[in-house]
Amino acid sequence: MNINLKEDIKPISYIKTNASDMIDYINDHKNPIIVTQHGEARGVLLDVESYQNMVNALSIMKLLQVSEKAIQDGKIYDNGEVFSNIRAKFE
Repeated sequence: MNINLKEDIKPISYIKTNASDMIDYINDHKNPIIVTQHGEARGVLLDVESYQNMVNALSIMKLLQVSEKAIQDGKIYDNGEVFSNIRAKFE
């Protein structure tokens, strides 16, 4: 994803007037559009697939963070012990 400063930064008034074209653009190019208001960046318009990928990546990062904390706190278990406990519950 390369941001094209000319195409990917638009004022909100332009977005309002050309909403359908902007939706087509983000879906075709997979580039987010930075939405400005009064000359300041105020939001981002993003296609659904890119948003879902971002949410998935953040979820994985959160799992890694929780796992790293558990390791630091010494909350680790031997694989053999875990699988033995699972087998015992199903027998």
